[in-house]
Amino acid sequence: MPQRIHILNTKIDNYTMQETLQIVDKSIQQKEQLHHTVVNAGKIVAMQKDEALRESVNEADLINADGQAVIWASKILNKPLKERVAGIDLFENLVKLANQKEYSVYLLGAKQDVVETVANNFKQTHNSNIIAGYRNGYFSAAEEKQIVEKIVASKANMLFVAMSSPKKEIFLHKHREALKAVNFIMGVGGSFDVLSGKTKRAPLWMQNSGLEWFYRFAQEPKRMWKRYLVGNTKFILLVLKEKLK
Repeated sequence: MPQRIHILNTKIDNYTMQETLQIVDKSIQQKEQLHHTVVNAGKIVAMQKDEALRESVNEADLINADGQAVIWASKILNKPLKERVAGIDLFENLVKLANQKEYSVYLLGAKQDVVETVANNFKQTHNSNIIAGYRNGYFSAAEEKQIVEKIVASKANMLFVAMSSPKKEIFLHKHREALKAVNFIMGVGGSFDVLSGKTKRAPLWMQNSGLEWFYRFAQEPKRMWKRYLVGNTKFILLVLKEKLK
């Protein structure tokens, strides 16, 4: 089995997309729980100071490199990862797997109209039984226990949580024991917004060139400038500092 690498205070599993899908499928078949997460440049920067985020990521069962910058960093630091496993691509592939194997999924996050659109799209493109349930991502801490109980009661095999970081990581880490009956739990960030058509994803050439962040920045410069321009600069400095050690 490929080894888990350690770079920049972060653990990352060296799996391809296909290997990741096989691991998830095996976990569901064996009725075990797999807590999955992804890391990108921005999240790794945040993990340096945010202890709760760092713990929630590093204690996950399966950690993929979502950002192309992380792949480049792994090569610069002589711990090369095989390939990028983008969270949204894995999410879509897992929904296809659910359709093939008759698994069911629960969608949690985004605004109500967005998550409802995604749920209806999946029912139309796959089958009506694929959605075990769905709910928007706007709730208080006091409501979390009831929401978790509802997810478990749905008997979903997979849970996808579309909330911003670090909220989704901390939510899944906090409730993973209560969600034990759900075989696969994963945070998918802004994926519901993309799949509902609310926001657009970068063209494939930009994804492969590591410019997906710039495409998002261009769509929402006022909201994204700090996350990407400042975050990416900090990430480059982190990698250089680690390289010079």
